[in-house]
Amino acid sequence: MSERPRPPLPPGPWLVVGLARSGVAAARALQARGESVVAVDAGSPAGLPDGLDAHVRCDGLAQLDHARAVVKSPGVPREAAVIAAARSRGIAVLGEIELGWRLLGEHPFVAVTGTNGKTTTVQLLGHIHREAGLPVAVAGNVGDALSGLVGSLAAGTVIVCEVSSFQLEDVIDFAPEGAVLLNVQPDHLDRHGTFEDYVGAKLRMFARQGTDDVAVAPAGLGIEDLGGCARRVRFGSGGDLDDRAGHLWWDDEPLIAHDEIGLRGAHNRANAAAAAAIALARGIDPDAVRAGLRGFAGVEHRLEDVATIDGVLYVNDSKATNVASSLVALASFDAPVHLILGGRGKGQDFTALRDRAHRVYLIGEATPQLQAEVGGVACSTLHDAVGEARAAARDGEVVLLSPACASFDQFTDYEARGRAFKALLR
Repeated sequence: MSERPRPPLPPGPWLVVGLARSGVAAARALQARGESVVAVDAGSPAGLPDGLDAHVRCDGLAQLDHARAVVKSPGVPREAAVIAAARSRGIAVLGEIELGWRLLGEHPFVAVTGTNGKTTTVQLLGHIHREAGLPVAVAGNVGDALSGLVGSLAAGTVIVCEVSSFQLEDVIDFAPEGAVLLNVQPDHLDRHGTFEDYVGAKLRMFARQGTDDVAVAPAGLGIEDLGGCARRVRFGSGGDLDDRAGHLWWDDEPLIAHDEIGLRGAHNRANAAAAAAIALARGIDPDAVRAGLRGFAGVEHRLEDVATIDGVLYVNDSKATNVASSLVALASFDAPVHLILGGRGKGQDFTALRDRAHRVYLIGEATPQLQAEVGGVACSTLHDAVGEARAAARDGEVVLLSPACASFDQFTDYEARGRAFKALLR
């Protein structure tokens, strides 16, 4: 059971703004409670469920006149006219994560955020719970939207949820029993405006935690005041979950050797340390944690080995949508790397990627900026980039799709981009 009650929902009728995966899940969860729900989207999303009063290509201002509460999908900016109008009228605005967390109040909740590594760490935590024989559900930006779990879980199921800065900027009372911050690097500055505001959104996850909760963060992060009152657990060199002498350590005892961890790269060792820290701090048996760390090989679209063709390894890292993520991917290989970069930029400086790869192939809207800051061959499409890289790569080298950009200029999401890369290699 969850350790404390969660706040009730405000009274409806409800307006759901944004009808991607999270918005649809929120609308259906509210309808299942008997709430009156109207939903709007500025675009024309496909595949909307039957029985939903949905208005597309609509700003929602007219529908707001009949609402007493609003759910904002994470993709909708705070500056959207309907959101600004709701707040100016004193109408409650909940993010989808806040809504789902309140509706799932009988379930313990572990939330994971950070610039990079969220998906891997959340899936690894789910694997560790299963190794321990504990019921677990994984949700958020990976798997099911959180609200989609409402009414479907057995009693006592732990929810492990990936949460982004877009989701956290809208939380009000959100206070997970376990909260993990993996790392912080500049990202989504096109949305948040400044790095300080981006970090502030991440830290909202800790602000309302209580003394019985656990807050996990990297040792030496430089953010001393996470906020809230939770027990602090640090991971990494010198932390409570220490990384030294070729092992991860807990309570001054070796937990697992680096070469036993199933994930590739030093950055994934940090993800493994974070997952182990929150699992052990919340009482999971060390043997189950060790088994989970050994047996988990990673997730799709994140340093995913796709094929070896004529001695060249092709790796799908489409989930890398910022510079920091692509840098850690490059650091995972000793062989020369042919790097495919590009897509839609997010206000980042790409110069840190210069001279990090053997050759660079550029795609998408960010090509002019990437050529100026990184260099490389302009290829326009992913098909062309794979063809150029395949022609140039030699036995023992790596072709790496790690774009450092969003996918929305040419693909619906990073998953579609990764699938397209894999399809080209077949």
